[in-house]
Amino acid sequence: MEAVPARARAYVACVAVAALLCLLPLPAVRTPWWEVALLAALSAGCEQVAARRRFAGTFYPVLLAGAFLLPPPAAALVALPGALLSPAEQRPRGLRRLWRAAQLMVGVWAAARVHGATGGRDAVVASDFPYALVPAGAAVLVFCLVLSLLDGGILALAERIPVRRAWRGLFLRSLGPVAVHGLAGLMMAVLWRSPYGPVAALLVLLPMCVSWWVFAQYHRERAAHQATIRALVQAVDIKDEYTRGHSERVGQASMMIARELGMDDARIEVLRFAGILHDVGKLGVPTRLLRKDGPLTPEERRIIELHPEYGHEMVRGISFLGEARAAVLHHHERLDGSGYPYGLMGGQIPESARVVAVADAFDAMTSTRSYRRARPVGAALEELERCAGSQFDPRMVTALVRALSRHGWHPAVTADEPGVPRPRPEVTGRSGVRR
Repeated sequence: MEAVPARARAYVACVAVAALLCLLPLPAVRTPWWEVALLAALSAGCEQVAARRRFAGTFYPVLLAGAFLLPPPAAALVALPGALLSPAEQRPRGLRRLWRAAQLMVGVWAAARVHGATGGRDAVVASDFPYALVPAGAAVLVFCLVLSLLDGGILALAERIPVRRAWRGLFLRSLGPVAVHGLAGLMMAVLWRSPYGPVAALLVLLPMCVSWWVFAQYHRERAAHQATIRALVQAVDIKDEYTRGHSERVGQASMMIARELGMDDARIEVLRFAGILHDVGKLGVPTRLLRKDGPLTPEERRIIELHPEYGHEMVRGISFLGEARAAVLHHHERLDGSGYPYGLMGGQIPESARVVAVADAFDAMTSTRSYRRARPVGAALEELERCAGSQFDPRMVTALVRALSRHGWHPAVTADEPGVPRPRPEVTGRSGVRR
């Protein structure tokens, strides 16, 4: 985001001041400055390689090795060049670099303080295993905790996410990867202080770089899956022009509902995919029916009502979608059992499908079509509340109402664009809500 709220900028400034305070004792620190320079250059080099190869995340072993080898102010200095020189894809780039540098400096400083206070540096020099793992483990925990706390704070202020939700899961999700990097950093520090010196320490980076590359390949594969999903949605938009953009907005509304229900980030992402893909089965419906002028015959309606099953067949082989596949199949079911394709009732309907059903109906009502103008958000919510308990899950409706009261909604025109040939009458579902 280019427009960073003033309170988020103030927060970044406060963290930057804290980072500078970490460096204040540097003139009085007795340390081999060539070690600081070498570790800083190595850290910056790793960041540059990561950026060019589009690896995911930050390479922490060098930073943590600095925390295990150096006094806290010197260890904090190691993180500065790499963070300031790292590329930033989004604007404001300078502010983002400053934030990353300050965050890492405070984290490394805290880790070095804990490591030194628990006798870690003596254990590294003496290669005292397994005791050396104790102070190193404590330092890694503190490093991870500081980064998580700072990340949660910036999320809450910049993205206006509730504080508890911004911090939820950050520490646990990052602990595993940071612990692995911490172990590599400890191995680097022990070899650095051994008779073999820094050259041997650098060899530790080879297997870490390989694992980093594998992790990056995973993210690239995931990005390829997302590109495939987007291509399917674009195909649906081209085939059924009057709902152009509908799938993306249903994905956004589904994500808002999931967040309001307190779901974890991984599940929120899956429900976003569910919303985006919910109508992909329309690719299996004849175009003449999707674009037909006038009311549908009962036989034509039965053909269109097959699109959830077509969609499920299309996505069931995409394993990472998880429960999104059930949402694609069941998002037209109703709590009273009068929906399709299987007439499920109440709790028989998967929770993901109940989320998407509300998001789908809400966007359909608040989007302008070639045959009618959009309903106001308030009117659409009243209709959802009226149908809650019979068609829609009341929990999902309430969650959407709460989310919209905080974040608002800006429905986009999807069919009032060049290329949409002419108006046609609205085709409604069994409840009267456009499906």
